[in-house]
Amino acid sequence: MTTETGKGAAGARTAGPRALARQRRRQSVVRFWKQYRTHRAGLAGLIALALFALLALTAPLTFGSDVAGVTGAPGQPMESPSAEFPLGTDRFGRDLLGLLVWGSRVSLLVGLLAAALSVAIGTTVGITAGHFKGAYATVLMRITDWFLVMPTLVLAIALATVLPRSLGTVVLAIGVTSWPTTARLVRAQTLAVESRPYIERAKALGGGHWHVMSRHVLPNVMPLVLAQTTLMISSSILAEATLAFLGVSDPNVVSWGGLLQDAREAGAVSSGNWWYLVPPGIAIAVVALAFTLCGRAVESVLNPRLGVGR
Repeated sequence: MTTETGKGAAGARTAGPRALARQRRRQSVVRFWKQYRTHRAGLAGLIALALFALLALTAPLTFGSDVAGVTGAPGQPMESPSAEFPLGTDRFGRDLLGLLVWGSRVSLLVGLLAAALSVAIGTTVGITAGHFKGAYATVLMRITDWFLVMPTLVLAIALATVLPRSLGTVVLAIGVTSWPTTARLVRAQTLAVESRPYIERAKALGGGHWHVMSRHVLPNVMPLVLAQTTLMISSSILAEATLAFLGVSDPNVVSWGGLLQDAREAGAVSSGNWWYLVPPGIAIAVVALAFTLCGRAVESVLNPRLGVGR
């Protein structure tokens, strides 16, 4: 018994700080999930996003890769919903259900990448502006203010028009124009963290700028960054749909905004072909709402003082 106890203590000692850190991270994840699943709205949003992600990932298996092809379309143009085509067909005779599922791949991908780019820029600007004060922070905040007062959609359209029409251009246009809000929030949190005593101790012990920002400031602002990311994804999806609807996105890919643009050009509004317009619009609204619900739930779990409803 004594020998086994000694081996256990020795194993605990040899585990080291890294094993202890991994154990704490696992406990944090479990604790976060237990609190998150008590938010019914956030859980509903997560289930909806999981269903959309499953549809997007399995699209090549369920509808094939030629669903967007104009030549050899399976139906007649502008067919109403039927057993063969549950959502009808478009102006080329393509199955709108297949196009809707394939469009989810582009819309979700662009939304995720644009939100990641926007949050990365905003977090970098916010942390550095909060840490390095003086002229550097003043210049960064004035640039941030300029982006805040400028219409985001106008800037995105200008970038998407000047640069080559591709998904990368859309991601760049959305990400570069939507970061100021994140920068403002992260800078305010950075200033609050920098005023704490342990930051002074870290500097007194020889910690440099990179050490303080990466080891002390960034972990404390990450909950805010995570919540802001989930909220930015819904805004990015809406922005991508808007750019595609305005015709400045890549015309060679299928997206929900592109389907709405095709429906407008085909005269679906005046002819009353609701099946051409309603499904993409509902998909955009549901996904944006789901990400918003998840973001609010994450924000409530990470900062219970906000009092976000369940």
